[in-house]
Amino acid sequence: MDKLVLLAISLAHFFIFPPAYFVNGAPITSCTQTPYPDVCDHYIGNSVSVAAQLDQTQFSFRDVALQVTLNQAVQVHRLISSIDPSSFHERAKLAWDDCLELYEDTVQHLNQSTSTNDPIDSQTWLSAAIANQQTCQNGFIDFKLASHLQILPPTLGNFTKLISNSLAINKATTSSHSSFPKQDGNRRLLSDGFPAWLSAANRKLLQSSGAPKADIVVAQDGSGNFKTITEAVAAAGGGKRSVIYVKSGVYKESVDIKKSAKNIMLIGDGIDATIVTGSKNAQTTTTFRSATVGVSGDGFVARDITFENTAGPQKHQAVAFRSGSDFSVFYRCSFKGYQDTLYVYSQRQFYRECDIYGTVDFIFGDAVALLQSCNIYIRRPMSGQKNTVTAQGRTDPNENTGIIIHNSRVTAASDLKVVQGSFKSYLGRPWQKYSRTVFMKSTLDGLIDKEGWLPWSGSFALSTLYYAEYMNTGAGASTGGRVKWGGYHVIGAAEAGKFTVGNFLAGSSWIPSTGVPFDAGL
Repeated sequence: MDKLVLLAISLAHFFIFPPAYFVNGAPITSCTQTPYPDVCDHYIGNSVSVAAQLDQTQFSFRDVALQVTLNQAVQVHRLISSIDPSSFHERAKLAWDDCLELYEDTVQHLNQSTSTNDPIDSQTWLSAAIANQQTCQNGFIDFKLASHLQILPPTLGNFTKLISNSLAINKATTSSHSSFPKQDGNRRLLSDGFPAWLSAANRKLLQSSGAPKADIVVAQDGSGNFKTITEAVAAAGGGKRSVIYVKSGVYKESVDIKKSAKNIMLIGDGIDATIVTGSKNAQTTTTFRSATVGVSGDGFVARDITFENTAGPQKHQAVAFRSGSDFSVFYRCSFKGYQDTLYVYSQRQFYRECDIYGTVDFIFGDAVALLQSCNIYIRRPMSGQKNTVTAQGRTDPNENTGIIIHNSRVTAASDLKVVQGSFKSYLGRPWQKYSRTVFMKSTLDGLIDKEGWLPWSGSFALSTLYYAEYMNTGAGASTGGRVKWGGYHVIGAAEAGKFTVGNFLAGSSWIPSTGVPFDAGL
């Protein structure tokens, strides 16, 4: 049957037999319960008259909302692709290139969402789609080219609202009526308990010592298959797990692992032994594109490697590593930069025993990201700057995203220690309206200001953000002098439990396959 006919049937069925989905305890039975009812009505309600006489379907309102949103994503991507950038100057072209890739990515996320019945997966992919819309705009805004946004299709505003509606509707399908996935979520596992994307033969590689058994070896001295990581990534693929062993050395290259390059495992010879380095920055490209290494392919794993951006604090945004890889894992890695070091861009990510160095907003993004047993080193910023560890980018209250720091340590790097009293350092500031960050059971050294958190701009987001602390220790951990914002909380064990690996990432069902150690609970 034609897809549009099926959609029409489903629309009619929805209005004749409204499903009992709930948001905040109230059932969603029409567009009036969505965050943007007018937009919902325009794209869904107006079709009802066409299908009024049809009375049976296999679809639910969630299916309809996702399909309508997907259809609009395809249309917006087509419109952006049809824009002629020849009249753009160089920086505008860079931002436009980002938009092209991000909208293509969004179409894929929405395709995934329409083809699964798992609301946790869908919520992750819809949250990533929201992040893509924001990042497309940021490219122009970062270059102070906001006027160029007028060339983008006027339907973009409505499209973002459609995603927001879909997020609300999809969230309501979870039995817990919560944005937090249940522990041990429904991941596709093989009979041996490992997920399909990682073979049992490879699951212990991350804990092994010495040179691993690899599919591809990268070595600057010519003793491997390739001399650059970029060449090795291009040779990998086929969907199966590809283990790339990068021998010790300093690799000066920008590595872009596309969405099609899934299940890449990158293994080095240790922190500061295998180093991937670059110096791109927001003065020459977009923040998104400034990453020394950027990964979009799902199932990415890295071990024993340093990723760095040497642009320095004077170049402002300069990303060392960007991950938009779902189910990505980082073990014993180092991320070195100043402003915007580690871009936890989107989807589900786990970091264990990693070192992160930076100054301003140096762990930032809109992923479902959890850092456990990591060392966070605050470096010396430029004169007059304040250090902020995190800048989480949640723009919608129904996104399942956040930055969680668990059982880690926040301390001064060697260059800051000698002048620690000259600069103020904070746990984070709200990049977007619903910014969500939690520090729990971590050691916060005395360099953390007594207020703990820094505003972004005036009162922006202070009542809508969610910042929380639980059982932290150290000279900077006292909550007595913390900010008095409506969105700041000192939480107990029950609330903190929502942000564990087991609950926030549903990690107990997919991290074990990598062989990486983790604590599922508090």
